[in-house]
Amino acid sequence: MAAQPVGGQKPFHVVSPVLESLPLSKAVGTKVFMKLENVQPSGSFKIRGIGHLCQDVRGRALPDPPLSTGGNAGLAAAYAARKLGLPITVVVPSNSGPTPVRKLEELGATVEVYGKVWDDANRRAQELVKTEGWVSIHPFDHPLVWEGHASLVWELKDSLEAKPDAIVVAVGGGGLLAGVVAGLHQVGWQDVPIIAAETWGAHSFHEAFKAGRLVTLPDITSVARCLGAKTVAARALECAQECQVISQVVEDTEAVRAVERFLDDERMLVQPACGAALAVLYSGRLQRLQSEGRLRAPLASVVVVVCGGSNIHSAQLRALKSQLGME
Repeated sequence: MAAQPVGGQKPFHVVSPVLESLPLSKAVGTKVFMKLENVQPSGSFKIRGIGHLCQDVRGRALPDPPLSTGGNAGLAAAYAARKLGLPITVVVPSNSGPTPVRKLEELGATVEVYGKVWDDANRRAQELVKTEGWVSIHPFDHPLVWEGHASLVWELKDSLEAKPDAIVVAVGGGGLLAGVVAGLHQVGWQDVPIIAAETWGAHSFHEAFKAGRLVTLPDITSVARCLGAKTVAARALECAQECQVISQVVEDTEAVRAVERFLDDERMLVQPACGAALAVLYSGRLQRLQSEGRLRAPLASVVVVVCGGSNIHSAQLRALKSQLGME
């Protein structure tokens, strides 16, 4: 079953649109549907799972305020906390930039900037959990988060006439992947292949997938900061044994180029993390997987999860292009 409302509360996420993209369909050579998670109230799919977890925290009437980490995850937790009337502290790494900090503060969250990457911020959050007794709202490694994300697949089943031949998702810590796998099992679509997209420099799932065990990256060097977990959740690796998961890693330049092309094609600005998934479609990688026999040919339809765009603006896109020598 999909995640049920906690204590009769209405979920914080909305049923996001599923739209066919003619430009993406042309690029891939088959029908491509976009699951538009960038229109969620907090700007990304994170509100599904984190909202579900926050409602559970509130439902247990815990006296201590919640604590979260990360950009999109922090925004989802702050949005949920505001709806629930709870104070919240969010710890973000310095590489998040000013935009998520400003948005978090606008939602009423107390923000602490700590460390360089998400893993540093998470260590600080765990210290605060121990010393202050606060409730940790993990951005991706919690069963209730995966349960909440599974609702995305139920919506796909309700929206599509037939199950897709592949689903393309971006992978950071692995929470979305775990939720999609849970949802596929729930609706009987467990034979649908999942294309797991990352950028080089934030490719912790790819390294774990290749090694057959969890691998910790020495550092996060990709501009796709929302993919910046140096170690994925153990559950993400388990998912690769339960469903057909195909790992694909793209260059930062490909992800940013996909962001710009998607803006022109669909008039929506998304983050480089989402650009990783889009780059798989724009770059011809799906056709290559077909020629290698790893995907069926022809494909009747493909779904790409447009995972979010809450922490990017036009000036930042220009800065990323300049940083990567794309101008």
